[in-house]
Amino acid sequence: MVDITYHLNPTVTHADMNTLFAAAWEGHTDTDFTPVLSRSLAYIGAYDGAVLVGFVNVAWDGGVHAFLLDTTVHSAYQRRGIGVRLVQEAAAAAKARGIDWLHVDYEPHLDTFYRQCGFEPTLAGLMKLNG
Repeated sequence: MVDITYHLNPTVTHADMNTLFAAAWEGHTDTDFTPVLSRSLAYIGAYDGAVLVGFVNVAWDGGVHAFLLDTTVHSAYQRRGIGVRLVQEAAAAAKARGIDWLHVDYEPHLDTFYRQCGFEPTLAGLMKLNG
C-alpha cells in the first residue's frame, strides 16, 4: 500500500496541478490555478512522496458557508480512499475556520461517494451562464 500524506494549503505548481487534472479528467486543458487558489478558504493536497496525486478546494462566501470544488484523484490512485480522506481533511479545515455549512454539487453517479463522505442530498438549482 502506498503511503499518502495530506497537506493543508501546500505550495503547488502550475505543472503539478495540470498534470494531476489531466490524469483525472478527460479533456482537461492547461489552466492557471493561481486565481482560484488565491480565493480559497483552504485546499488539501494528497501526495505520494513529492508527487501530487489528489486535490480538493474549499471556496467560501466570506461567512459560514463553504463549497467543496474540484475533488480530484489521479486515475492511477483512485478507489483507495484518497478522495474520501481529501474531503474529510477539507471538512475539518473548514470547520476549524468557523464554517457551519459545507456544500457540494455533484453528478448523480457520484452520489455514493459523497454520501460516504457524509453529505446529505438536498435540492439545488443550477443556471448555466455561458455557452
